[in-house]
Amino acid sequence: MGKPFKIILSTIAAMILLLIVLACILPFVIDPNDFKPEIAAAVKDKTGRELILDGELKLSLFPWFGISTGKIALSNAPGFQDRPFATIEESNVTVLLLPLLSKKIEVSRIVLKGLILNLAKNKQGIANWDDLTTKPVVPAVAVVDKQDEQPIPTATPVMFTIGGMAIENARINWDDLKTEKHIELKDLNLNTDKFTFDEPAGIAVSMTALEAGSTSIQAIKLNTELTVNEKLDTFALRHSDLQVTSSGENVPGKSLTTALTIADAALDMNQQTAKIYGLQLKSGDVTLAAAEMTGTSIKDKPSFQGPVTVAPFSPAKVLQQLAISLPAMQDANALSKLSANFDLTATADSADLQNLGLTLDDTQIKGAINIKDFAQSVISFNLDIDALDVDRYLSPADKSSKSIASPAVLLAAGLSALPVETLRKLNADGTVSLGKLKVKSLAMQDIHINLSSKNGIVTTQQSVKQFYQGSYSGNLSMDTHGDKPALAVTEKIDHVQIEPLLKDYKGEAKMSGIVDASAQLQGQGRKADELKASLNGQLSFLFKDGVIKGFNLQKIIDEGKAIIKGSALPSDNKNDQTLFSEMSGTATITNGLIQNNDLAAKSSKLRVDGKGNVNLNSEALDYKIDAKLLDSDAASAEPEQVKGAVAIDIAGTLSNPTYTINIASLLTDKNKAKVEKLIDKLDKKIGPGLGNLLKGLLK
Repeated sequence: MGKPFKIILSTIAAMILLLIVLACILPFVIDPNDFKPEIAAAVKDKTGRELILDGELKLSLFPWFGISTGKIALSNAPGFQDRPFATIEESNVTVLLLPLLSKKIEVSRIVLKGLILNLAKNKQGIANWDDLTTKPVVPAVAVVDKQDEQPIPTATPVMFTIGGMAIENARINWDDLKTEKHIELKDLNLNTDKFTFDEPAGIAVSMTALEAGSTSIQAIKLNTELTVNEKLDTFALRHSDLQVTSSGENVPGKSLTTALTIADAALDMNQQTAKIYGLQLKSGDVTLAAAEMTGTSIKDKPSFQGPVTVAPFSPAKVLQQLAISLPAMQDANALSKLSANFDLTATADSADLQNLGLTLDDTQIKGAINIKDFAQSVISFNLDIDALDVDRYLSPADKSSKSIASPAVLLAAGLSALPVETLRKLNADGTVSLGKLKVKSLAMQDIHINLSSKNGIVTTQQSVKQFYQGSYSGNLSMDTHGDKPALAVTEKIDHVQIEPLLKDYKGEAKMSGIVDASAQLQGQGRKADELKASLNGQLSFLFKDGVIKGFNLQKIIDEGKAIIKGSALPSDNKNDQTLFSEMSGTATITNGLIQNNDLAAKSSKLRVDGKGNVNLNSEALDYKIDAKLLDSDAASAEPEQVKGAVAIDIAGTLSNPTYTINIASLLTDKNKAKVEKLIDKLDKKIGPGLGNLLKGLLK
C-alpha cells in the first residue's frame, strides 16, 4: 500500500508543479487579446448584441486566475437609442486557482470602474434588457418508464467566496418613453466586504439622483449587512440605514433629509414571505415606526401587515418647514400636535388602517380607514370622534362676521372647497360619529354623518340628537358634473330652543322660544356665499311660547293711542318684549331671497299678520306687520274685539333690525279729521313746513 500511495502523491505534486510552471509561462506564451474576435462572436451568438473590446486584456494564472480589461461596450437592443447598453472603462476579476480542485471558488475583489448603464422602456412597455433575461425554450423530454430511470447523483455543493466588490464612479440612465420620465443616477459607488454564502457581508452604496424637469437633487446613501444563501432564495439584512437628502431651490429650507432604518429583515422567496423588525422612517420632525412587519405573496402580489406608530409632532411646524403657508386661525395653538397608531395592511394599490387611534390637538379619533384602490380613490371609513372644535381652525374673520348657514350648507361648503376633479373621482362610503361638535359657535352633541360618493354624486345624511334641547336631521346631495357643484338639501329641526342658539351664534339673542322648521333647498357654487346667492326652495317654521325682546308690540299700540289722545306716554322699559304663544309661516327662496307672505302670530291679547322678505346675501330685512290689540275683557265665546291696531315696517338686518310705526294706521277716521284740523291751525301760526311734515307722517 505504501508504494501506490507514494505514486499518487508524486503524481499530484507533479501536477501542481506543472500548473505553477504553466502559470508562469502561459502569460508570456498566450496573449488573450488574440481571442477578442472569438469572444465578441460568442457574445453575438448568445445575445445578438455587439461586444466591443477597445481596451487591452491582461491575463494572470497563478496563484490567481484572472483577467483585467480596458474599455468594454455592449450594444443596445434593436429599436432603442443608438448608444451602448453598457460600457465599462476598466475591470478586474481574479479567481484563486488551487481551491478550484476542491470545488471552492474564491474570487478576489471585483472592481468595475466607469460603468455606464443605459436602461430604457419604449412606449409599448418593452425594456431594452428583456432579450437578455428571456429564458430559452427547453425542448420537451420523452417520458421514461420508472424501471428505466437512473438515479441522479447528488452534486457536491460548490463553495463560493468573493473577496469584495467595488463599483466606482458609475452612472445609470433610466428612460421610460411610456411615462415620459427620465432619471439619472450618477456618482454611483458600491463597496462590499468579503462575500460568502450564509455569511453577512457589509454593503455601502452612495449615488446622486436627478429627474428631468426637476431642479431638486437627491443624494442617496445606504449601509447594510446582507446575508444570502447558496440557492439565492433567502436574504437577510441587518443594521440597514438608508438616507435620502433632497436639495434645491424648491426644497423647503433648500435641504430635507429622510432616513429609513431597519434593525433586521428576512426575505424567503420560496415561501414568498418577509419579516421586518425595528423599522423607523424619519423625515424632518415626523417619525413613523413599526416594531414588526410581515410580508406575504411578495413576488405575486406583495402585502405587508403590522402595527404602525406616528410619534407626536407639530403639523403647523412641518408645514412651515415644507414652505406651505398656513392661513391665520382663530386659535394660535391649532395644529400644534398630531400623533397616530394603527394596524396597517398595505399592498401596491391599497391600504387598510384598523384600530386607528389619532390625536389632533385636543381631539381623539378612533376607527378604521380602508383605501381599496389608490388609482380609483375607493375609500371606506368608520370614525368615532370625541370632541371637535372646528372654529379654532377657521379664519378670525369668521369670528367677527358670521353669516347665516345651516349645518347642511356648511357641510356643502366644506365639500365644495375640495377640487372638483377630486370629488368627481372620489368613490367613498363611510360614517363619522362625534360626541361633541362646535362650528360657527354652534354647539352640538351626539352627531352622526353618513357619506357616500360615487360617479361624481356625493350624498350625506346627518343627524344631531342633542341640538339646543332639540334635534336636527338633514340630507345633502351634490352633483359635481357641471362647472359648479349643484346641491339639493333637505333639513329639519324639532323643538329647538332658539335663544341659546342665537346667543352662541350671534353673541346675543333677541328672540326666545321653541321652534320647529323644515327646508328643501337647491343651489350651486363652490363657496358658502355662492351657495346662498343661488339658493332656491321652500321652508316652513313654527315658533311656540316665543318672546321678541326689545320690541313691545302692545306698548307701541298704547303709545300711538296716547299720542292721538294727547295723554301721557307709558314709561320706557329697557326690558320691553313681545310675547306670543305661536308664530308660524312658510316661505319660498329664489336666488337667496326668502319671501314670506303668511306670517301669523298670536297671544292672549295680540293677533299679528305680516309679509316680507329676507336677503340671505346681505341679511337685509323688508317686512310689513299688521298687529291688533284685543280687548281682554271680552268673553271667550264672543268674537274677538279689537282694542287697537298698528302697522309696523321692519328693516335693517337680521342682527340689527329697525322698526318704523305707520302713524296713520293708529287713527280712526274720526281721529284723522281732528288731527288734520289741528295741523291746519299749526300751519297758520307756525308755517306750512311743520304741517307738511305731520301730514307726511300720517301717510
